[in-house]
Amino acid sequence: MNRFIVRSVMQSHLSNGRSISNGHVCSSAIVGRSLELSGQHNVVMLVRFEWRRMMSSTPASVEKASSGREEKMENSVTEETKGKDSSASSYWGISRPKITRADGTDWPWNCFMPWETYSAELSIDLKKRHVPKNFVDKFAFRTVKLLRLPTDIFFQRRYGSRAMMLETVAAVPGMVGGMLLHLKSLRKFQQSGGWIKALLEEAENERMHLMTMVELVKPKWYERLLVLTVQGVFFNAFFVLYMLSPKLAHRIVGYLEEEAIHSYTEYLKDIESGAIENVAAPAIAIDYWRLPKDARLKEVITVIRADEAHHRDVNHFASDIHFAGKELKDAPAPLGYH
Repeated sequence: MNRFIVRSVMQSHLSNGRSISNGHVCSSAIVGRSLELSGQHNVVMLVRFEWRRMMSSTPASVEKASSGREEKMENSVTEETKGKDSSASSYWGISRPKITRADGTDWPWNCFMPWETYSAELSIDLKKRHVPKNFVDKFAFRTVKLLRLPTDIFFQRRYGSRAMMLETVAAVPGMVGGMLLHLKSLRKFQQSGGWIKALLEEAENERMHLMTMVELVKPKWYERLLVLTVQGVFFNAFFVLYMLSPKLAHRIVGYLEEEAIHSYTEYLKDIESGAIENVAAPAIAIDYWRLPKDARLKEVITVIRADEAHHRDVNHFASDIHFAGKELKDAPAPLGYH
């Protein structure tokens, strides 16, 4: 078998009109002898090599040079990409520019950028309450109080888990309101007065609260299951409610934020009393709220509570606009208010 293959290769050279010198014949004989000794594997390799030469229209010397250049190019490209983050570029050549902190270190977060960070306004009035004045207000107030009962029973004084659950719900209204206002703006060819951005900004801020609380709490499987259930019900219920009565929807959110302020105040009391350990603040919270590098849990809960107070004011304000018989676009939105 080995001799037959070698003979075929040699005959193919002769049929193509190529001259074989004595040196070539000797080398072919030596190769044939080595094939006999080395076995089938070497024969296959030789046939592949001769087949490539027969099919190629380029001289062997040029092929070797081009293959050498290709290898060098591949090696240089490999060395270039080794130092880069593979997630920084894509097939389309789109990549994020290098972003750094104020101290020059690399920005580690993809979920928010340095220009979206801020220092919370801690001087806001935490004791301000909206007094129910009419049927809609009283209905919203009692609905929120009713919704609080199962949370109190299930979580009791586990304020970390309570806050985690609270934020998964609190991040829904801004997204629903912003989405529906967005569709209304497209449908009626009108501006929104900045309220689309304001409500989506609120939803994003609440989501960042959740990302922070997840780092602190590490929710268990049944808590995650509860989140799925509550979010599925609440999203659809709030969607329908906002379609029917935006003023009632915003009033409910305003009262929900009042309850959130109360819950975070109790959380702070347990931290100050030592019932809950005042652990180090998560890195994501330090960068998002521009906290000191040595910030603790107490500082994180304080800034989250201030955010909730701002959301309280924004939603009660939105509800008041509707109660005045106007649309949100008629009043400038409190952008950057968080």
